[in-house]
Amino acid sequence: MSEKAAREFRPLTSECWNDLEALFGSRGACGGCWCMWWRLGNAEFERNKGEANKKLLRGLVEQGQAVGMLAYESGKAVGWCSVAPRDDFPRLDRSRTMKRLDTKPVWSLVCLFIDKNHRRKGLSSELVRAASAFAAQCGAEIVEAYPRVLREGKSPDVFIYTGLPQIFEKAGFHTVAEPTGSRWIMRLDTAGRGN
Repeated sequence: MSEKAAREFRPLTSECWNDLEALFGSRGACGGCWCMWWRLGNAEFERNKGEANKKLLRGLVEQGQAVGMLAYESGKAVGWCSVAPRDDFPRLDRSRTMKRLDTKPVWSLVCLFIDKNHRRKGLSSELVRAASAFAAQCGAEIVEAYPRVLREGKSPDVFIYTGLPQIFEKAGFHTVAEPTGSRWIMRLDTAGRGN
């Protein structure tokens, strides 16, 4: 069976919470984040690093909120993509480079985390496609992403958690703004894809 054939994608629910825990490990993917960075203000995020952020994310999942998508390979969670309505990520509107472009309702894809043994194998683009399809099923007509453009040298993988433009291009996104040389805003029109 090929790598690709063994992959599947599932929205994060209470039933697969333990899979996310195993993927993120004790550090919560990175420094106790538990994918709460975009959802909280600086002071609250810092205060909650670690176990408190984990509890907040789990609470959202238990309430049935759409928070993201897990990627599985041979039955094991190997990737994560945070995707939800943009309004769920207030830090975006406080950002100088990721402010709203217009009044259209969008879903935002703000974070990717791939197990280190599964990076650079095309999983990110597949996960982005699956997360975008999930958003469309939930009613999203536009999915927006905020990839970082690497200019010189190589950045550690942990610092490109918003993804790279080529990941999103492979998934059908197009660039709609370049607020800085290193930060782009990309969109995918998902209208009609969720049926």
